[in-house]
Amino acid sequence: MVFNSALWDECVSFHGHSCPGLAIGYRAAEAAVLKLKLTFSEDEEVVCITENNACGVDAIQYILGCTFGKGNLIFKDRGKQAFTFFRRDTGEGVRIVLKDLPRKENREEWTEELLRMNVEDIFDFQPPKDDIPKKARIYPSLKCEICGEKASERSMRIKDGKIVCIDCFEKD
Repeated sequence: MVFNSALWDECVSFHGHSCPGLAIGYRAAEAAVLKLKLTFSEDEEVVCITENNACGVDAIQYILGCTFGKGNLIFKDRGKQAFTFFRRDTGEGVRIVLKDLPRKENREEWTEELLRMNVEDIFDFQPPKDDIPKKARIYPSLKCEICGEKASERSMRIKDGKIVCIDCFEKD
């Protein structure tokens, strides 16, 4: 795949600035497209499990259409530059992990190098650790019996016999 400078510029615009983290996500999305023959996910055709909440996730959202709102972007807070991608139609998946690369001090130079390198030199490719996630489920909203605000049923708790939101549950 040839570097698409227009797509990179669109990712930078979406994210707000150019940086090495965005370049990592851009290249991870590119690698996923190559490995799994992915296209932009209008609904939940593509799923990404990201193990970080860093800059690169913005590129994945922009390029592949994996978003929290659609339920096809799942965050597992591991602090790793690792992304697992799945195709729902075939069940195929790949875990893409950033290699331990010698980094340049200059962020601009490091970004440019990441964008030029072969994806095989940037990432390790592994089988997924996880099964393909179920499709997103829409939960009904319930009214907190303390604050009166509505929250997703799956986020409600029971406190002193009342159905309450997490904020009210955690208050002393």
